[in-house]
Amino acid sequence: MPMNLLHRMLCRSALWERTSATRIVPWALTGLDLGAAALEIGPGYGANVRTLASRTGALTGLEIDPGLAARLRDRHGADMTAVEGDGAAMPLPDSAFDAVVCFTMLHHVPSAAVQDAVFAEALRVLRPGGVFAGSDGLDSRGFRLLHVGDTCVPVPPDTAAERLTRAGFTDVDIETGTTSFRFRARRPAA
Repeated sequence: MPMNLLHRMLCRSALWERTSATRIVPWALTGLDLGAAALEIGPGYGANVRTLASRTGALTGLEIDPGLAARLRDRHGADMTAVEGDGAAMPLPDSAFDAVVCFTMLHHVPSAAVQDAVFAEALRVLRPGGVFAGSDGLDSRGFRLLHVGDTCVPVPPDTAAERLTRAGFTDVDIETGTTSFRFRARRPAA
């Protein structure tokens, strides 16, 4: 998904990696076990790779941008298996992961319908009882300014629970913070 120059610079910065590792990921995943195999949808420049790799036995990243997927393989190949593909049509097997996560990327998905397809695909690739969790930014004037020229379709937190439930998830929990929200949901146990 297209991002403006300022946004690309921020997402590949050491500052963003620190912020994500110390604030975003810990808040989104508090109390969750990622299990033996986890998938990150939309790892982008790889800000979360080290943090997530330390929480799971095997980390896979699904990245839609071919250049970023190649960059992930070059820079993080020892910590993550980077796969090029679309989160709305994952080239991954059914029931392959204990956890699926995504952070600050859902708003880059071009429509609510495609976001719902990402939710359905996350459910499909999760093992029964597996967790889908992550976070995304809240819509605001500052959020929109950062995204001028980007694909920017914010997920309203007040509709997220219903959308995840409609996709087939259970135990859905949404918590809203100051500038972002986190979500957790489970694929029903078999």
